[in-house]
Amino acid sequence: MRIDVLTLFPEMFPGYLGQSLLKRAIDAGLVDIELHNIRDWARGKHQQVDDRPFGGGPGMVLRPEPVVEGVEEVQQQGDRAGHLILLTPQGRRLSQAVVEELASHPRLVMICGRYEGIDQRVIDILRPDEISIGDFILNGGEVAAMVVIDAVVRMVPGVLGDEDSNRQDSFSGEPPLLEFAQYTRPREYRGLSVPEVLLSGNHPEIARWREQQKIDRTRDRRADLLDERSN
Repeated sequence: MRIDVLTLFPEMFPGYLGQSLLKRAIDAGLVDIELHNIRDWARGKHQQVDDRPFGGGPGMVLRPEPVVEGVEEVQQQGDRAGHLILLTPQGRRLSQAVVEELASHPRLVMICGRYEGIDQRVIDILRPDEISIGDFILNGGEVAAMVVIDAVVRMVPGVLGDEDSNRQDSFSGEPPLLEFAQYTRPREYRGLSVPEVLLSGNHPEIARWREQQKIDRTRDRRADLLDERSN
């Protein structure tokens, strides 16, 4: 999978991309992540990428020319154009189902917004898939892009050491239940013991216990997920 990120702050990414599973996926050639500085397509000697909003109001707005022209050039790179994403609080909510949908594309191209917003003509011209990671505001789309990358890359075959990990994660499956409780050594810690069923070696019984855990946890913590199942 290839992921291109257009951002005003590409220097935010190397530390994140150089760690853990993501670094191993990149080193193994399973994922290719390319960073592009939106300023490279800015016009004028000052490379201005933002300006005051028409109609007045606080803050600055990201101009359309560097974003549109940057995306158009980046889309011409590689073997095929990518599925275009704009990270914005006004987009559809990211969920595991959306992550799986995005992971089905061989290439993603992400636009990270900044300032007070992005000129509407960027959206009107490029028609990106607008994605929000939640009902809150960030300083920019870079952290949101990292969230999407982290979730999507886990779905790429070969990235996880055990492919069952994805199937057992919270929000996976139908209905999207929370994950069961996990335990490891020691068997007892500060008076709390590992449930006996997990020590029994009875795998069918362990599977039943875990499935019931998922249902009980979801009912206690995210009953809305079960309500959606009945609708």
